[in-house]
Amino acid sequence: MLREIGLTPIWRLRERTPGTHAASTVPESAEVADPSAVASPAPPASPVTGHPSPGDGDRRIAIMRMDWPLLKDAVAQCRDCPLHARRRKTVFGVGDENADWMFVGEGPGADEDAQGDPFVGQAGKLLDSMLAAIDLKRGENVYIANVVKCRPPGNRNPEPDEAQKCEPYLQRQIELIRPKLIVALGRVAALNLLARDASIASLRGRVLDYKGTPLVVTYHPAYLLRSLTEKSKAWEDLCFAVETMQRLQAAALAPN
Repeated sequence: MLREIGLTPIWRLRERTPGTHAASTVPESAEVADPSAVASPAPPASPVTGHPSPGDGDRRIAIMRMDWPLLKDAVAQCRDCPLHARRRKTVFGVGDENADWMFVGEGPGADEDAQGDPFVGQAGKLLDSMLAAIDLKRGENVYIANVVKCRPPGNRNPEPDEAQKCEPYLQRQIELIRPKLIVALGRVAALNLLARDASIASLRGRVLDYKGTPLVVTYHPAYLLRSLTEKSKAWEDLCFAVETMQRLQAAALAPN
């Protein structure tokens, strides 16, 4: 518990002997190379759901400076929201780290939690089929990630404060990949990326914006497994995404 709130290493107070005072709680052999590096207690989380708590600004700044190895390690060690308590594995993301295409879902399910990769269950098989339908393949010019990196209990939607804690990780992934197009899979992913409330129907068939990166929206594969009649709409969305990518690539090649 002390380690998770930043109060480590743990030093034991020497027993006092008669006529002496405990001069220090630090053993004589201890060396502190940089006193400023000793962590102070983390500030309490904000009671307002989904709002940043004190210290989140410094945390975001640190995350935005991370390279791939540091970012992956930070996610693996993260304890910043309650989702960490029940996870088996964090689900960082998978694919081409220089991809033009980035697909973002809402959060890991049971299979993802067990294996540590996104979209590996039945929804993952459907996503692979969707990619193949537009001549894409997992890991080849495609990166797949989620809004949250730990499984919400019972596969529920992430709470706003949980998504808020993971948001800098996802933003940094997007900054490092620099995709030409983001495809938001489902309403939860779309709302968290766009930071506004809207229906899937109002977002489909439009080129939206995530911090300067074009974004389109379609249904989550897990939803399509439950609602087979919506698969035709998802196909329309994929075709629209391909057309959007073609326009983006043509614009990039056009002379100024």
